[in-house]
Amino acid sequence: MTNDDLEAIASQLALGVSLLRRRLRQLPATDEATIPEMSALVRLQRSGPATNAELAKAEQISPQSMKATLKALEERGMVDRTSDPADGRRVVLSITPAGAKAVTAKRAVRSQQLAGGMAQLTSEDIDALRAAAPVLERLAEAL
Repeated sequence: MTNDDLEAIASQLALGVSLLRRRLRQLPATDEATIPEMSALVRLQRSGPATNAELAKAEQISPQSMKATLKALEERGMVDRTSDPADGRRVVLSITPAGAKAVTAKRAVRSQQLAGGMAQLTSEDIDALRAAAPVLERLAEAL
């Protein structure tokens, strides 16, 4: 496959993923967490405890913005602050059971919404999505 072929596929894929992501964000969700809050919770859930600076860098936002996001989550009991055992001057944040519950609930709502849309597709389309899902995850990890 040529580089031009790969770029054409990449362009079409980027458009489709962008449209799907935008549409999912437009659908109503039952939770109170904002997009930045959910991103921080998911990152803490996947990667484990982290500092404000580490989370800000990973999410590509300013430390000040991340601080505000984490403060709101802490006030709602979704993250905990503890001293870093290796360096007591640093504060490490971790997801709480309430935060994990919020992530699970958000995923369940989005899965139900996607399943509703998929019900409108052909069985061939659904088979293609089943095959593409793990490939998309590997692609995301490769970037």
